[in-house]
Amino acid sequence: MDSKQFREAAISSIEDIANYYDTIEERRVVSNVEPGYLRKILPEEAPQNGEAWADIQKDIEAKILPGITHWQSPNFLAWFPSSSSYPAMLGEMYSAAFTGAAFNWICSPAVTELETIVLDWLAKAFNLPSCYLSTGPTNGGGVIHGTASEAIATVLVAARDKYLREATDHITDEEEREDAIAIRRSKLVALGSAATHSATKKAAQIAGVRFRVVPVHAEDGYRMTGAELKRVMLELRARGLEPFYLTATLGTTDTCAVDDMEGVADVLQELAPPGKGEVWVHVDAAYAGATLICPEYQHLARSFDRFHSFNTNMHKWLLVNFDCSAVWVRDRRHLTDALSVSLAILRNQHTDSGLVTDYRDWQIPFGRRFRSLKVWFVLRTYGVEGLRAHIRKHVGLAETFGDLVKGRPDLFEIVTGPRFALTVFRLVKEGRTLEELNALTKKMYDVVVEEGKIFLSSTVVGGVFAIRHNPATPFVEEHHVRKHFEILVEAAEKVLLEA
Repeated sequence: MDSKQFREAAISSIEDIANYYDTIEERRVVSNVEPGYLRKILPEEAPQNGEAWADIQKDIEAKILPGITHWQSPNFLAWFPSSSSYPAMLGEMYSAAFTGAAFNWICSPAVTELETIVLDWLAKAFNLPSCYLSTGPTNGGGVIHGTASEAIATVLVAARDKYLREATDHITDEEEREDAIAIRRSKLVALGSAATHSATKKAAQIAGVRFRVVPVHAEDGYRMTGAELKRVMLELRARGLEPFYLTATLGTTDTCAVDDMEGVADVLQELAPPGKGEVWVHVDAAYAGATLICPEYQHLARSFDRFHSFNTNMHKWLLVNFDCSAVWVRDRRHLTDALSVSLAILRNQHTDSGLVTDYRDWQIPFGRRFRSLKVWFVLRTYGVEGLRAHIRKHVGLAETFGDLVKGRPDLFEIVTGPRFALTVFRLVKEGRTLEELNALTKKMYDVVVEEGKIFLSSTVVGGVFAIRHNPATPFVEEHHVRKHFEILVEAAEKVLLEA
């Protein structure tokens, strides 16, 4: 394909994509193909000779789109959104055109420098403490990872190495120190609440440390409290184990609960004060962290100067397409101490000068993409005020949905929310046991998903089977939310009639 053919193909592709978005509401939200559908309709081997772009493009509609679940549809309400926007897509196009591994500054200075700048922009827009700025007082700064799971794995590894290094820094003999580190590592425990995303448990597995859960309770709104954290830490220490890391969550996956940040910070000040032996606290705000762009939510970050790192996914609620997880640390040296590997082939005068950032030392992978370009495009196109309006719109739509649910107490009961545009609810019927209500709610959920007009996800909290409604995709409007509710009412009435 030469540049003339590329122009023609690109124009045709952009027209295709624009039409897809213009008509996305007409498509069934979730794919209903059978497993293995694609292998049945694609050749056994790659073509020996090249094909015309027009023939390739036709297969997008005929073969690929039947297997796509339409995450941008206004009727996609499951999990959390994976939003996109036209400026972000343009950023991806330019990033692909400028492609390079970008593992250090000299690979493409703009890739590194734009990332540092836009993450400082975002930190200021979120009103994060100054310790998270690249120019702040604690040697902090931001970096873009692929996902929150990658961010958690990265900071947990940094926390582990920091803890072990400080615990054994008095041992001068190298072999003796290695033995001491191996013994201490066997005692390390990473913590997260019972509502923490599974990414923390997975990160602990990767890092070769134990993982323990801090219980959460309905009476606390399913958030982790300082009292429960203290109880668990004391129990672990009584067994000779050493808690070294904690994931605190701003917006849990099931219910969007916010952990008691002040309580957590106070307990750690008492049991593991800053310095040698401290517990690294990472705040996972993968979805709900986007709300910090609105001043009315910024009080939620009040305690963050007492913690070590924070992340939120731009690709969930801030119109930057997947993947783009913004991560900030209060002291970048802990990342580079754990993850920096120097090779002769990587040496250059700029790195050696210490005046540039090499982001390969802030992450587990070596190479990296030019993700900051799409962030830059989105921030400049929408502005901070535009992004605030985007968040507030969805929060308002969830309030509307919550009011509709409350207006039918004969059918529904809210379990939690609306909170950060998420409402968790269940079916109700007088005189039924919890087990029977769970079964009825699940049956209703299955009816709605099978019908395919809308797509939601379910969860179990405190033994209650519940349905999650999260209207936070880019094109959802109030009339969609009201239609969602009508579909849910119809399914509920049908299930209860048959019960």
